[in-house]
Amino acid sequence: MSEFMSRLKKAAAECESLIQRENRPAASNGVYTRYELPVLTAAHAPIHWRYDLNPETNPLFLERIGVNAAFNPGAIKLNGKYVLMARVEGADRKSFFAVAESDRPTEGFRFRDYPVLLPETEDPDINVYDMRLVRHEDGWIYGLFCTERKDPDAPKGDTSSAVAQGGIVRTKDLKSWERLPDLKTPSPQQRNVVLHPEFVNGKYAFYTRPQDGFIDTGAGGGIGWGLSDSMNPAVIDRETIVDSKAYHTIKEVKNGQGPAPIRTDRGWLHIAHGVRNTAAGLRYVVYAFMTDLAAPDKVTYAPGGHLIAPEGIERVGDVSNVIFCNGVIADDDGKVYIYYASSDTRCHVAETSVERLVDYCVNTPSDPLRSRACVEQRSELIARNLEQMKRPEYAFLNR
Repeated sequence: MSEFMSRLKKAAAECESLIQRENRPAASNGVYTRYELPVLTAAHAPIHWRYDLNPETNPLFLERIGVNAAFNPGAIKLNGKYVLMARVEGADRKSFFAVAESDRPTEGFRFRDYPVLLPETEDPDINVYDMRLVRHEDGWIYGLFCTERKDPDAPKGDTSSAVAQGGIVRTKDLKSWERLPDLKTPSPQQRNVVLHPEFVNGKYAFYTRPQDGFIDTGAGGGIGWGLSDSMNPAVIDRETIVDSKAYHTIKEVKNGQGPAPIRTDRGWLHIAHGVRNTAAGLRYVVYAFMTDLAAPDKVTYAPGGHLIAPEGIERVGDVSNVIFCNGVIADDDGKVYIYYASSDTRCHVAETSVERLVDYCVNTPSDPLRSRACVEQRSELIARNLEQMKRPEYAFLNR
């Protein structure tokens, strides 16, 4: 057997083994259960994306176009399959979108033969990433993503300054895509734009993150909210803040909506990300809150602290100490699968349910914003528990 064919068979076997491996539940905190293994990584990328499979033009079987990472997936259930719209980053730093699907929510994800060839506007995107997939009541599936272009006002020689805006596409099958104009808002820049899945007062409703600059939110203030008469074009005349960033919290630097919220009997269930500063750099975590069913821009429950924070290997990657979620699937049986990325490198899944997430949001106390108040809050729980532990059935705890 030639070296080429030997290496090809080995690479194919390794990729298939990765896709077929079993993913077991890990430890649970009662709110959700993490799964042990990532559901998507750079190594899941098909070998025909990365290698020239012709021995005449690649006799040494060298990787030609590398894949660096697969992360920040949008998610939807379509035709009975669990579907992830992953952000795939090539070795050249450019991100693109690719669909991976499986019959199972926690394992077996396989990329389609081709990545998504995204239509462009008259002003072509330099980079695209972090697509939210939203099935809207108007019958379309919308993909909302960040489109990045070089800042035209950057000083000469500045090759890093960029402008971010909310890109929009729509589809019925995740195969044929129609590009719509970028979202227009009063803010200089936008990231983490999410479409609400239902009309609000007959209008399309958006969660936004108004930004003064590409990285800094400035006066942006948090998760925004705005209404548009149309999706083509989508224009927001006025933004208000739904959930604001706050000093010395998990969202002191910035925060943004994750996937579209889930409708529940108690209100809209939101999953979002919060960012704070540390001596080692920015730390991203995922948190949850709820808003009113009739007024989705009005917060009703806001549990304090994070829902998911990076642990173990999740803390290591291209951008370390980061958890980011822009994809969730709420199944018909009440189970919820939270697809999140760690450190801009790989995709994971956590399993929970609507019941557990609502319980968590409704009954977890909010952040009292001061150290002493936090101790008082915790002491109230301790006092109730110590009284409960006096009951005979709790004797095993009194050691």
